[in-house]
Amino acid sequence: MKTRLARNSAALIALAGFSLAGPAIAQDKNIKIGVLNDMSSLYADIGGPNSVAAVKMAVEDSGLKAKGWNIEVLSGDHQNKPDIGVNIARQWLDAEKIDAIADTPNSGVALAVSNLVKEKNAVHLNSGAATADLTGKACTPNTVSFTYDTYMLANGTGKALTKAGGDTWFFLTVDYAFGHALERDTASAVTAAGGKVVGGVKHPLNTSDFSSFLLQAQSSKAKVIGLSNAGGDTTNSIKQAAEFGIVAGGQKLAALLLFINDVHALGLKTAQGLTFTESFYWDLNDKTREWSKRFQKVSPKGAMPSMTVAGLYAEILHYLKAMEALGSNPRDGAKVVAKMKEIPTDDPLFGKGPLRADGRRLIPAYLFEVKKPEESKGPWDYYKLIATIAPEDAAKPLSASDCPLVKK
Repeated sequence: MKTRLARNSAALIALAGFSLAGPAIAQDKNIKIGVLNDMSSLYADIGGPNSVAAVKMAVEDSGLKAKGWNIEVLSGDHQNKPDIGVNIARQWLDAEKIDAIADTPNSGVALAVSNLVKEKNAVHLNSGAATADLTGKACTPNTVSFTYDTYMLANGTGKALTKAGGDTWFFLTVDYAFGHALERDTASAVTAAGGKVVGGVKHPLNTSDFSSFLLQAQSSKAKVIGLSNAGGDTTNSIKQAAEFGIVAGGQKLAALLLFINDVHALGLKTAQGLTFTESFYWDLNDKTREWSKRFQKVSPKGAMPSMTVAGLYAEILHYLKAMEALGSNPRDGAKVVAKMKEIPTDDPLFGKGPLRADGRRLIPAYLFEVKKPEESKGPWDYYKLIATIAPEDAAKPLSASDCPLVKK
């Protein structure tokens, strides 16, 4: 009898031990990341395949694969259309069981995807979309924005040029969520600095002919023409402004969102003297130079990284750091984002800086000017630093936030 009881007890103890070990055995260390951006149109050089390369670099540099994690990276082209972007995202979330959707340049796409990601309780890692509404009135517990926003651009370039004497502005704005937000935030910064907005005109996304819009800007006599657009729209409007002799006639062009890829496409002869704000430049310091040269080797076009590509790399690193801290994939996007906000951010490109309750990472911003051709020492040596903007000045204060997650 005692022998049977002993055998039964031993079996029960063994079963109990097995059940305790069960969760460790069943630990979920599988992650899927979907890079959703413009792969084929006016924003493709800014991110596109380069963003995918940066995400894969971050996965490798995280070291998680060597620790038994399986991380898969997918990519999709949203074609700058919110309906296409949402359809891809829905397919990924429902059928592919994607955990995080990353990059999302084009604010219209990003706002729509952010809502879907919240509904599905996944993670939205925004680096490409500029609208400050993603961490403002449209913020969610599932979305973070690492790299920049329209508030940063406006309070960098808009404020600096106004204080430097450019006190009358005319806006040439791309007609969708990003352009509207950038014009709104820049106009606010201009008026706060004592300037005045004398007019503006909207243009379609990815247009080729800016002549009628530039003529209106020229006839406004505004000291500054603010280009509230990006990518191919920015480079086309700058090229055509040169043909109209706008800068030669005494007006200043303010590229409110300019990327190194744009300057590369324009050439220094055309782009020289442009003033703009970014949060990253490959030649800022030893760490940015080292990483950027590594990136250039894996870039599909051998390009130096844009601000959003660098931000995406840092964002993915931090996302994977949060996953590691959680010990396994919880399949709960809000929980992952909460962990991202809890643990310190620290990476070789942007350094340390908190990820706030509204999902905005605090990092410095920089006011740059494009060099003259004779000032450049070689390929991709395009910027000279005019001023550094402190992290707390580059982001909208939480005290003024309209994000529902922020407690005042």
